[in-house]
Amino acid sequence: MADIIQLLPDHVANQIAAGEVVQRPASVVKELMENAIDAGATEIRLIVKNAGKILIQIVDNGIGMSTTDARLSLERHATSKIRSADDLFNIHTKGFRGEALASIAAIAHLEMKSRRTDDEVGTSIIVEGSKVLSQEAAVTPVGTSVSVKNLFYNVPARRNFLKSDQVELRHIIDEFHRVAMAHSNVEFKFHHNESELFNLPLSNIRQRIVNIFGGKTNEKLVPVKEETEMVKIEGFVGKPEFSKKTRGEQFFFVNDRFIKSPYLNHAVSSAYEGLLKDGYHASYFLFLKVDPQSIDVNIHPTKTEIKFEDEHSLYAILRSSIKHSLGQFSIAPVLDFERDSNMDTPYAFKNKDVSQPRIEVDKDYNPFRSKSEQASKSWQKSASAGQWESLYVGLRSEGGDQQKEGSSFEFESDALTSPLFGEEDTKLELKTFQIHNKFIVKAIKSGLLVINQNRAHQRVLYESYLERITVKEGVSQQLLFPKKLGFSSNEIKIIEDLTPQLVQAGFILEISAKDEIQITGMPVEMNEDELELVLQQLIRDVEDQVPGHNFSLSDLIAKSLSSSLSIKTGKKLSVEEQEYLVDKLFSCKEPNISPFNVTTFITLGIDDLEKKFT
Repeated sequence: MADIIQLLPDHVANQIAAGEVVQRPASVVKELMENAIDAGATEIRLIVKNAGKILIQIVDNGIGMSTTDARLSLERHATSKIRSADDLFNIHTKGFRGEALASIAAIAHLEMKSRRTDDEVGTSIIVEGSKVLSQEAAVTPVGTSVSVKNLFYNVPARRNFLKSDQVELRHIIDEFHRVAMAHSNVEFKFHHNESELFNLPLSNIRQRIVNIFGGKTNEKLVPVKEETEMVKIEGFVGKPEFSKKTRGEQFFFVNDRFIKSPYLNHAVSSAYEGLLKDGYHASYFLFLKVDPQSIDVNIHPTKTEIKFEDEHSLYAILRSSIKHSLGQFSIAPVLDFERDSNMDTPYAFKNKDVSQPRIEVDKDYNPFRSKSEQASKSWQKSASAGQWESLYVGLRSEGGDQQKEGSSFEFESDALTSPLFGEEDTKLELKTFQIHNKFIVKAIKSGLLVINQNRAHQRVLYESYLERITVKEGVSQQLLFPKKLGFSSNEIKIIEDLTPQLVQAGFILEISAKDEIQITGMPVEMNEDELELVLQQLIRDVEDQVPGHNFSLSDLIAKSLSSSLSIKTGKKLSVEEQEYLVDKLFSCKEPNISPFNVTTFITLGIDDLEKKFT
């Protein structure tokens, strides 16, 4: 029988490796930027076209490569960081697997130019699908430039799984943020389709965060600093009042490498216990320095997961350091056991003489007297004090006035309540009622109609906003005072792209600064205190394309607004509000499903109800 096990060809093995390393254009950006950092670059330029599907180019001023090194860098498992197996547990650099360039070159057209400082000319290599087409001398600046064109050109199935340009660009920006924040001593520039998205000069960590997320971020940050034998913690956490419903601005860095750790995230959340509203999350930018031998970064192909040697102690240190910072900067409530503020003497009474209070006691009071006797005794005492005239004020009559005034008196003994099943109850007809502040129940000829109030209102708002955006202009309510909201530069760009649709929906806004918008009008259904939350959710939905299947940008905006502004579960509705919602739902084009394709109501027939009693 013939042997059936064979070695895979190099180009097939490279494509399999590429499936682990390169999941989308953002993966290429991450790997190439980390290589530039490892090369000692102080200036890095990222150039992207069509969200990386056409071009991704990284230009750095690092140490560069020789002709031989440039050629070897394209081979699998070729790296300058590892010499022995022991080096795997003492890693200080970013890229150490030796798979990045080989994997990228297997699924794209790659061109690399590089020159060292001591070399008069550099080298240029062109690769297509792991095949080196040419390598020749070239005039190029010191450093390395890597251009990746037509990503997944030879793997069409992988290319079909890519999302829209908006989503892929968002992932690229996320990777750019992670690398740029971890290296504030490096200058970064980011261009997309000939427009500059970011220009980050050399700075400290706080200024780098502000440059990325906008000037309004500065007032939201609380510094965290702690140093122990196990870990050194530096960075910032957000003030509780600036918490958000989304988890966008949460970053952990271990030895300048971005990581994802639900365990450490829980440590941060527990430090905010009692300070955040339900469903809200605080932002944080935390940098941890640990001994490289106490962690293992080689457990995931993307190197975003790390295994710690003693994560329980790290959890406790991180939690206590954040709680200490929140208390130190008067963010968290602090108890002072050394003095009682209630014992402090007010300034107005500090030098005044102390006067003894006088107590008057009614010596004739007898608790066993009847009320009439007690009142008679009181009248006698008042009369003896010369105040008997006051008892007759208002009782002087002229003609028939006395009887007229007396006839208006009411007595507490009169019964004002009606019988449980009186005439008024027989006239009352209850059309709808609410169950657990979640469902609206309405009687129909065939049985009962049970409506989910949140989903029903989503459908009503969705069709209303979609009609305004696509057919007619929405109605706005003017704000008495313009409201200014701060966003990051990327979020401002998204709002700018959405402005035509937002105006149709009823918003009146303008971009007043690089990281600020001014709103003078909003849709009539919206409250002013909901503005920032609604826009933040809209930005997040556009970035993530959630919900996933949208026919157009207008459809996505209508869905996002309907989700944010709809009546939530737990809200009590009056009978009029219930009736209005039911009428509006059944005037919709598709009343039976919400904008997110879930059922809005069910019917219970008479037969179904009778079966319950058999």
